[in-house]
Amino acid sequence: MHIGMIGGIGPAATEFYYRNLVKAYKAANKKLELTIVHAEASDLINNIASNASDVQARLFLKMSQRLEKAGADVVVISSIAGHFCVSEFEALSPIPVINIIDALESEFANKGLKKVGLLGHGVSMRSKLFGGISSAEIVVPLGDEFDCVNDEYIQMATTGKIDRRQREIFFLAGKNMCENQGAEIIVLAGTDLCLAFDGEECGFSVMDSALVHINAICNMKDKPDTNRVAEGI
Repeated sequence: MHIGMIGGIGPAATEFYYRNLVKAYKAANKKLELTIVHAEASDLINNIASNASDVQARLFLKMSQRLEKAGADVVVISSIAGHFCVSEFEALSPIPVINIIDALESEFANKGLKKVGLLGHGVSMRSKLFGGISSAEIVVPLGDEFDCVNDEYIQMATTGKIDRRQREIFFLAGKNMCENQGAEIIVLAGTDLCLAFDGEECGFSVMDSALVHINAICNMKDKPDTNRVAEGI
């Protein structure tokens, strides 16, 4: 199956998806066919700020059309924040969307998780994954810590770089959700958080949403026939 990926939001997440898709397909002894188009992070940030989900969905539509012309069978948005318009985009896209929120819902249910904490863009945390999760209670950073995580996440995602101070902010927020709000696991609900957590010891259990999404992509049937695709079953 030919995967079409909307990348660029941000650059580190795009590279992480590519590298780990190659690894996952190789482990599954499957041939990877992949085409990537570039979306502007600034467009997404502005459209989230103005709640213009229809505008962003139309931008994604143009990219999906390009991917279809390149031979893609499905389309993937390599950004959780980019899923703020996923319902509108799924209704427009000429090829099925492999939705990261659906993949996470399936993963939470399969693992029997009851309470999870989120780190990521403010829109993903505030909406608690856009209301798409019913299998587990969701908690997010509280008070000023919420805004701090959001601001530092956007800075990290747009630059593709992280410093020690930012990593400590994310680690402390995760620790606080576990210790003070009872989170069983911290979900990296921002696909660029690989920069902070990949190979780093943080002191609590972590689920990388990008890896969950990549697993769902790799496990997809060869020829999906609907516009709403998640678990590959």
